[in-house]
Amino acid sequence: MAQHKSMPIPSAEGGLSRYLEEIRRFPMLEPQEEYMLAKSWREHGDRDAAHKLVTSHLRLVAKIAMGYRGYGLPISEVISEGNVGLMQAVKRFEPEKGFRLATYAMWWIRASIQEYILRSWSLVKMGTTAAQKKLFFNLRKAKSQISALEEGDLRPDQVQQIATKLGVTEQDVVDMNRRLSGDASLNAPIREDSEGGEWQDWLVDERLDQEEQLAESEELANRRSALSGALSVLNDRERRIFEARRLSDDPMTLEDLAAEFGVSRERVRQIEVRAFEKVQKAVMDRVRQIEAPEAVSA
Repeated sequence: MAQHKSMPIPSAEGGLSRYLEEIRRFPMLEPQEEYMLAKSWREHGDRDAAHKLVTSHLRLVAKIAMGYRGYGLPISEVISEGNVGLMQAVKRFEPEKGFRLATYAMWWIRASIQEYILRSWSLVKMGTTAAQKKLFFNLRKAKSQISALEEGDLRPDQVQQIATKLGVTEQDVVDMNRRLSGDASLNAPIREDSEGGEWQDWLVDERLDQEEQLAESEELANRRSALSGALSVLNDRERRIFEARRLSDDPMTLEDLAAEFGVSRERVRQIEVRAFEKVQKAVMDRVRQIEAPEAVSA
């Protein structure tokens, strides 16, 4: 998209200052001009219009990218990733919705940069959940706010403060703080004289043995079988509400289910509780049936 015309490319060799000087030459767009260019690109595939939309916002990318200079990555690559996010934003921008491209593009630019940092910052894959990303990109700031700038582990009270502020568990804070201290090779010697062996020599295999794995697998299969059979005791409405509220990774709200079935929130809650009690009883009965033959044979 919009790549038939040349665009400045940030590079370590060319220098950041030269790149910034080049992108300042592209004029900023007035609201009406931006709107017409976006319409032309969206409705007619006008690549010249798309090129103007992209180049007029390169300064925005550079400004956002500068906020990510503390991760030890080449700023030229950070800017390039931000430019990719900008082009994605231009591709999806809908001017009819009434807001400026810069407002819409900021999310795409930050998302592209953050994904690049998560991919590149550590040899070991970083967490990818929303909470882990939030922690990764906000831990340094949170530490500075409580004057916890020294290297090493945080104090328990500092861990608690940060976990509460960022809405994550204390263990997540501890783990991420250690990750941000840098990666270490498992092949590194424990002592400088190399007589203590390598760190990997002290790793303990905490996996279950084959018998324990088999027992755990059978128990899990029994529970799944019990739950599957128990759901059959519910009518269609009960099952829908129970699955949406108790079994979904992203549970529906009482309000949404109330709107779906045309009843009150309280009625949905009552149906959910009743369905849970029915399933709980059915599961217990089913488990007893499954385990009874084993007890007899034993």
